[in-house]
Amino acid sequence: MLEACCGRLHAGEPAPDAESLMRSRYSAYVLGLEDYLLATWHPDTRPAALELDATPRPHWLGLAVKSRTPLDPTHAAVEFVARYKLNGRAFRLHETSHFERVDGRWLYVDGEIRE
Repeated sequence: MLEACCGRLHAGEPAPDAESLMRSRYSAYVLGLEDYLLATWHPDTRPAALELDATPRPHWLGLAVKSRTPLDPTHAAVEFVARYKLNGRAFRLHETSHFERVDGRWLYVDGEIRE
């Protein structure tokens, strides 16, 4: 299933749209693929490192896409909820992520945390 969905993107195939990139980035967080996350982050907002191997590490439980909004041919937003556990406590990350298409590749720009 991973290969059919996100594995090909992790291997270097460009995401066809912002939602596909967002889903592949979620699975990259689950798998600890820091290089992929940094490569798909817009250079204007990309951090130097992510430190995904920090402990304790979240145990990701699932992803639900709430909405996908193409803004124009090179910009889009995706609202999602990602659930995870950390130190035995359940949490949810509700975010609207912003994406930009640069040289034919979708990149994550930033996110707005929602309540």
